[in-house]
Amino acid sequence: MTPPTAHILDQLYSRIESKRKADPETSYTAKMFDRGTHKIAQKVGEEAVEVVIEAIRGKRKRLVSESADLLYHLTLLWAASDVEPGEVWRELARREGVSGYAHLGRETDDDED
Repeated sequence: MTPPTAHILDQLYSRIESKRKADPETSYTAKMFDRGTHKIAQKVGEEAVEVVIEAIRGKRKRLVSESADLLYHLTLLWAASDVEPGEVWRELARREGVSGYAHLGRETDDDED
């Protein structure tokens, strides 16, 4: 079996989108969509904290598991916010070779929304 690559996030996004209108009684994803973007964003924050805790504890297996949870909820947040993974990939590509310090001074009010 070929190990999964970053494309798995594209596949995850598609599965999440396909469950947007599913029955919230049988689909966690549909339930989260029903609860709204605010709740999904809160869940991303909770998962991020769990990732940090497991990294500090040095619990590698738990870090892997919590990282998967974080990526799932982040991808769910993208879908709820109408952000497609390709937009994030393009932003990462745009930043390639640019010092991280250059991003510290970027404008925060340039969002088009």
